[in-house]
Amino acid sequence: MLTVVASDDKVRARVRKRKIKRKKTPKKVNVTKIVGFVHKITPRYCDLGLLVPVLGLVLFGVFMIYSASNYNARIYYDDSFYYTVKQLIGLVLGLVGLLIMYFIDYHWLQKGAFVIFGVAVALLVAVFIPGVGISKLGATRWVGVGSFSLQPSELAKFALVVFAARVFAGKFQATGDKPERLPVPKWWQTLLVLMAGGTLCALIILEPNMSITMTVGIIMLVILFLCGVRLKTLGLILLPALAAVAVMLIAAPYRLKRLSAFIDPWANPKGEGFQLIESLYAIANGGFWGVGYGHSVQKHMFLPFSESDFIFAIIAEEFGLLGCLILFAVFGWVIYKIFKIGRRCRDCFGRYLCYGIATVIMVQTSLNFAVATGSIPPTGLPLPFISFGGTSLLVFMSSIGVVLNVDKQNKRR
Repeated sequence: MLTVVASDDKVRARVRKRKIKRKKTPKKVNVTKIVGFVHKITPRYCDLGLLVPVLGLVLFGVFMIYSASNYNARIYYDDSFYYTVKQLIGLVLGLVGLLIMYFIDYHWLQKGAFVIFGVAVALLVAVFIPGVGISKLGATRWVGVGSFSLQPSELAKFALVVFAARVFAGKFQATGDKPERLPVPKWWQTLLVLMAGGTLCALIILEPNMSITMTVGIIMLVILFLCGVRLKTLGLILLPALAAVAVMLIAAPYRLKRLSAFIDPWANPKGEGFQLIESLYAIANGGFWGVGYGHSVQKHMFLPFSESDFIFAIIAEEFGLLGCLILFAVFGWVIYKIFKIGRRCRDCFGRYLCYGIATVIMVQTSLNFAVATGSIPPTGLPLPFISFGGTSLLVFMSSIGVVLNVDKQNKRR
C-alpha cells in the first residue's frame, strides 16, 4: 500500500509540473489570422504593399521632425512640439486627402485636368497679390488667409502631371483585359505640355524659387520621355532649357555664390558654404550605425532648416549609413510600386498619371539626397513624406490616394 501511495504522489507531482509548463509556455501567434484581420478592416482592393510603406515614411517623418526641431522650437517659440504639432495637423489633412482620392474615381481628374491646371496657375499668380501673398526670407511663395497658408508651387507639380496625362492620353480609355499600347505623342501634344510647364516655371522663378523651378522642369522632361517623346525631340528641348538655367544664374548673383559654394564650400565657410559644411559634418558624424535617435549634435542651431530641407542630414547623423540605406530602399520600393501599378493600368490616362506621380517623388527625393550630400549645388527642397511642410505632406499623400484608386479601378475590371 505504501508503494502505491508513493507512486500516486509521483504521478500527481508530474501532472503539476506539466500544468506549470503549459502555463509558462507562450501561445503561438497565428500570422494567418492577423493578416486576415488586417484585410477585413482594410478597404477592398487596397494595395497594402504601397500604403503601409508610405504611412511608415510619414510617421517616421513626424518623429524625425520632433528630433530635428525640438531644440530650436524651444528657443524660438518656447514650445518643443511647435513644428511637430503642425506636422501632425498636416498628417491628419493628408490622411483625409488620401481617403478622398482613394474612394473617388480617378477619371474625374481626366475630365477636370484643364480646370485643375488653371487653378494652379491662378494660385501662383495670387502669390504676387498684396495682402494675399506671404513673404518669408526674401521670397513670396505662399498664399494665406488668416492663420492658414498654402504653397502653390507644391500643387503646381501635380497639376502639371494631371495636365500632361490628359493631353497625351486624349479621350482614349481602354476597357480590355490587357493594358493597351501607349499612343505615339503628336507634335502639338508635346508643344502643349511644354507651354504648360514653361508657364509654371516662369511663375515659380518670379517668387523666386529656383529649386522648385528646376524640379518642375526636370519632371516635365522625364514625363515627356515616359510618354514616348523621341530622344531627338528631348535633345532639342534640353538645349534652350540649359540656356534658360544659365540666364537665371547670371540674373541673380546669389545663385552664382551658391554655385561657387558647391564647388568649394570651405572658401566661404561662414557664408554661402556654411549650410553644406554643417550638413556634411552631420553625415560624417553618423558613421555606419549613427549616434542614436535624438542625439544629433548639428540640430542644436548648427544646421539651418534641419527639420525641412536638410532633414536627411539629421537622419544620417542619428541612424548612420545603415539607416540611410533602409530609407533609400523604402523610397525605391514606393516608386517601384507606383510604376508597377501604372504599367498594369488598362487605360492610358491612369498609366500616365501613375508615371507622373512616381516621377515627382523620384525626382524630388533624389534632389534632396543630392543636396544634403553635396552632390549638386545647395537649394531648398523638402524630402517627400518626411520634411516639415503641411502643403507638401497633403499633396503627396493625396497623390498616393490617386495611385491606390488607379489600382483599385484596374482590379475591378
